[in-house]
Amino acid sequence: MSEKNILAYFKSPEEAESVSRKLQSLRVVDMSIDRFSMYPGTDPYGDRNLTGMDSLSSVTFGNTIGGDAGVLAATNTSASGMSDGGQGGPTGRDILLTVVVEEESFDKAMKIIEEAGGFV
Repeated sequence: MSEKNILAYFKSPEEAESVSRKLQSLRVVDMSIDRFSMYPGTDPYGDRNLTGMDSLSSVTFGNTIGGDAGVLAATNTSASGMSDGGQGGPTGRDILLTVVVEEESFDKAMKIIEEAGGFV
């Protein structure tokens, strides 16, 4: 049998978990719920550099991002103070429900997700 995948975005983990429970009645091959952000690898206990701060972004944004993700965050135009920004990261729908279903269950799965407010 062939399989189809669905990537659905939600506003909260609870919304995605509710949908995942409903999808269990279908022929689900695999399913996961993940949160994503503009700056991955946000380790609040990252190494500090010689200046005593994690990165420029920790000073300007007040976050605790360190390491490579801190360097990435410091490249944001809002971190330097030379711009008003305007490049906001993911807002609203930052929860990703990934579902792999058997082809015959695909339409039912899509209907369940859409009725629950998921963005596909």
